Amino acid sequence: MSQAFAAVKAGEESLLCRSYSRYPLAIVRGKGARLWDVDGKEYVDLLAGIAVTALGHCNDEICAALETQARKLWHVSNLFYQEEQLELAKLLLSTSHHGKAFFCNSGAEANEACIKLARRYMRSVKKREAYEIITLGGCFHGRTLGALAATGRESLSQGFTPLPEGFKQVPACALAALEAAISPATAAVLVEVVQGEGGIVPLPADYLHGVEALCRKHDVLLMCDEVQAGMCRTGKFWAFQNYGITPDIISMAKSLANGLPMGAMLATDEVAQGFEAGSHATTFGGGALVSAVAAKTVEIMLRDHLSERAGALGEHMKEQLAALQQRVPGKIREVRGLGLMLGIELTVSGKDVWEELLRRGYICNLSHGVTLRLLPPLNIDQADLDGFVTTLEDVLKAF
Repeated sequence: MSQAFAAVKAGEESLLCRSYSRYPLAIVRGKGARLWDVDGKEYVDLLAGIAVTALGHCNDEICAALETQARKLWHVSNLFYQEEQLELAKLLLSTSHHGKAFFCNSGAEANEACIKLARRYMRSVKKREAYEIITLGGCFHGRTLGALAATGRESLSQGFTPLPEGFKQVPACALAALEAAISPATAAVLVEVVQGEGGIVPLPADYLHGVEALCRKHDVLLMCDEVQAGMCRTGKFWAFQNYGITPDIISMAKSLANGLPMGAMLATDEVAQGFEAGSHATTFGGGALVSAVAAKTVEIMLRDHLSERAGALGEHMKEQLAALQQRVPGKIREVRGLGLMLGIELTVSGKDVWEELLRRGYICNLSHGVTLRLLPPLNIDQADLDGFVTTLEDVLKAF
């Protein structure tokens, strides 16, 4: 441990709440798909701040948009009309079948907005006392109390109970269990079509079509959490578009403003009737500064066809990793994912492999102790991805 890193680590332990298990790195600079630590070591970033810096670190166009807006207007609150919000809303709504947007600050807040809108729509528009939200095993929807209740994972809620009522969870890929859980009290079903924190698990298309059919049959809402999988990462602008389903509401955050804290919800015109003035709000959500940066982010994604690029690079990576799986028999259980949202489930010690990759200059995530999770910038060079596969092969051959 270097003296510089030791100083940062000591400062953390004395100044901050210990709610994180940090990687053994203190990052001081980033550019594109590269990060540098406090000792000057360079890394290829295959995590992108957990699918956040989708256009890379310190993107020149994003920096320019940020500087321009910073000298124009930062924040006035949602008591005022703001052109920046309208520009962003137009861009986002152009990518989907939804008609209305709501802006907030994070993925958990976006999912809270989905939950609140579903309940209020049922009561104020449909005139039904329906409030329950059904979610799927393996999901992750955030860390507020409501989002924790939706996630339904005991390991995350330990010490925080009692959680809010009105949530049910059923096993993923079990349509009979889902239909049995739907009752007159059900307002919506909330799904991640690719479960990110669950280990990069794409749900089967026939199952998702069945979920939508059950929602329509029982007149309940279908909601998709696009916080991690959305915004070009899976080969389509939104992950649900890979499956041909039409959710009533979707949530998003992470890469929306390429690193600035921002979340959003999109809803159909019909369901958006559930909100009226004063029914839901946020002080910072959709402020001029973050809205301008988010609009530039979406503009670049559309202009540079980054969903198509992610799809092509993802297929290339899966082919490379499938070939690697054959070259190192018995060490990779499964390669899964869509686009540049990839999981490599190992049979050998995931922690040891992850640590060795880090020592060799590749940053990725380890999910559930067994799955290497890759969420690189959408504009990463293919050579960086190929270099990772080569390095991973070398590492795995040592186990």
